[in-house]
Amino acid sequence: MKQALALPAALLLAALSAEAAEKPNIILIYADDLGYGDVGCYGATAVKTPHVDRLATEGLRLTGGYSAAATCTPSRYALMTGEYAFRKKGTGILPGDAAMILPTGRATLPSILRKAGYATGIVGKWHLGLGAGGALIDWNGEIKPGPREAGFAESFIMAATGDRTPCVYIDGGKIAGLSPSDPIAVSYGKPFPGEPTGVSERDRLKMDWSHGHNNAVVNGIGRIGFSRGGKSALWKDEDMADTFTRKGVGFIERHREHPFFLYFATHDIHVPRVPHARFVGTTTMGPRGDAIVQFDACVGELLATLDRLELAANTLVILTSDNGPVLDDGYKDDAVRKLGGHRPAGPLRGGKSSIWEGGTRVPFVVRWPARVKPGVSDAIVSQVDLCSTLAALCGQTLAPDDAPDSINVLPALLGDSPEGREHVLEHAGKVAIRKGPWKFIPGAEKGGKPASTKPAEKGGDALYDLSKDAAETTNLAGQHPEVAEQLSKELEHLRERGRSRD
Repeated sequence: MKQALALPAALLLAALSAEAAEKPNIILIYADDLGYGDVGCYGATAVKTPHVDRLATEGLRLTGGYSAAATCTPSRYALMTGEYAFRKKGTGILPGDAAMILPTGRATLPSILRKAGYATGIVGKWHLGLGAGGALIDWNGEIKPGPREAGFAESFIMAATGDRTPCVYIDGGKIAGLSPSDPIAVSYGKPFPGEPTGVSERDRLKMDWSHGHNNAVVNGIGRIGFSRGGKSALWKDEDMADTFTRKGVGFIERHREHPFFLYFATHDIHVPRVPHARFVGTTTMGPRGDAIVQFDACVGELLATLDRLELAANTLVILTSDNGPVLDDGYKDDAVRKLGGHRPAGPLRGGKSSIWEGGTRVPFVVRWPARVKPGVSDAIVSQVDLCSTLAALCGQTLAPDDAPDSINVLPALLGDSPEGREHVLEHAGKVAIRKGPWKFIPGAEKGGKPASTKPAEKGGDALYDLSKDAAETTNLAGQHPEVAEQLSKELEHLRERGRSRD
């Protein structure tokens, strides 16, 4: 009798295991300004990143992974909506008091996964605007719309970037630790009378500014934008990575019994780079290098949590970056002087804000021990694809107007196919197209005349064979005018069509 009862139980357990394998936990680790060459598994030697490298060793390292733009807000917009940001006005780098740019009610990455039964949470950088913007944001009350209206059931975020006011954490729509007796005010226009600025306090700053970053002073560091009050809620930069990691670990622990999606968007290695004291001096590159080590340690804490809770096998971890690297981004933190032989973009040209490969080709690592075999793939994938890809993984069907530029690249992401998307658009002011080994950069915003004889640096069209010239040193537009013309036409078609997904 016991044996007869055991068989259905075993079958039930097998069915539950199969269902779990079909619906893994998902953690998206989204670094800020981390370049293609900034971690060991992509060639870095001057900085040690054992935890990121572990992910790559145990998973799939993609060499053709792209962010959807070369700067933060547009890449995050595309990640969340599955739509290239150049298609919508107002998706450039946002101030800290910008209105939310994600339309409420439309499909987003978290709403898709929430519909599939996932617990959804964001910890870290948001930078997609909040509320109605400007003076209409009630910083001292409930701030909405925000992550919740975009599909996140739980949120613990910073509004924009570490170098922009307000310098507070927002927990579930309200500023964490804010005292009613000391309300906060934020301005991106006039300074508040009597408040110190990065100009008036320059000789007392713990980190000097090289350009901009001289408005409000918080934690001894000049910022962009002004603020007043809210002193009990102001963050300490040195503790930020630990704070976000603790919140991320807590989310995993709370939702260990059912599928969860954690969007872990770090501040590191964005400016101001002020790592915790235990990471200071861990590299020879100053704060930027030390911030990379700190980022890696945060990754390690998340992985250790998965191991401790025995969740690692059926958790899909995706690690990537919002755009390419930048050195001097407004503070005198020795990023240029102490760079040494380190190459933040690896073999690629350019970095953050540039149309060159270093602007949008970024680390892209996937680990799912129960499903993904370790290896390296040169399949072309983009962060804009995650909406369609994860929808397919979780059995969700997108409406025709959802995620218009998001392609289902699940076979490539799982390592089942060496083929990813056929083409990818790279956005940095203008828009370029990569198709196979070829990359075409138009000389004008909308195509221009193909096969211009002008050098790309002087406004002419550019064509590169990335299979032989990853550094984009030799413009082949004049030698292969037929390829340049074909890609120019395809780029214009994709722009005018308004979508990439069929």
